Amino acid sequence: MPYINYENKEISFKIVYYGPGMSGKTTNLVYIHKMLSDEIKGDLITLDTEEERTLFFDFFPLDLGNIAGYRVRFNMYTIPGQIYYEASRRLMLEGADGVVFVADSSPIRFDYNIMSYQMMEDNLRSYDLNPREFPSVLQYNKRDLSEAIELGSLESELGIGTDSTLGAVATQGEGVMETIRMMSKMVIEQFEL
Repeated sequence: MPYINYENKEISFKIVYYGPGMSGKTTNLVYIHKMLSDEIKGDLITLDTEEERTLFFDFFPLDLGNIAGYRVRFNMYTIPGQIYYEASRRLMLEGADGVVFVADSSPIRFDYNIMSYQMMEDNLRSYDLNPREFPSVLQYNKRDLSEAIELGSLESELGIGTDSTLGAVATQGEGVMETIRMMSKMVIEQFEL
């Protein structure tokens, strides 16, 4: 549920980048942050550990247009991918308005993608959210791999639709801005319902 500041006439949405460790969640946010002008972005805050490049979150506000006279702000976070950070991942989803699931296109990471996606769905359910109705985008990252998994293979295994799926190579910026545009649109449309 977005936070509405009536005094400042601002609506803040929370977008969470979710996925297995080293799938490219942080790379996506770093690229987005780099591409935005200084006037519309806040600081990028990164917490690193030896096991994971992002322990808790990357955060920056992204201002885009307005709704009924209210400025729109997106607070964007990544979650740690390792399984032993499950409590942190669940906590980061609290209050989320949308999720970008970043899948690793490497065939050896297929089962990790499935497990991580199912954990994400379980975590959303723990907040009484229906994962199949919650705004979400599935990004197949690392499409430049010589033996990348087929687009649609995760959706087939998980029994979900393919209408909000994109391919990406986050290290090169391919598909990154398209992903956040799709996610932003979905979140705003859900709010306006």
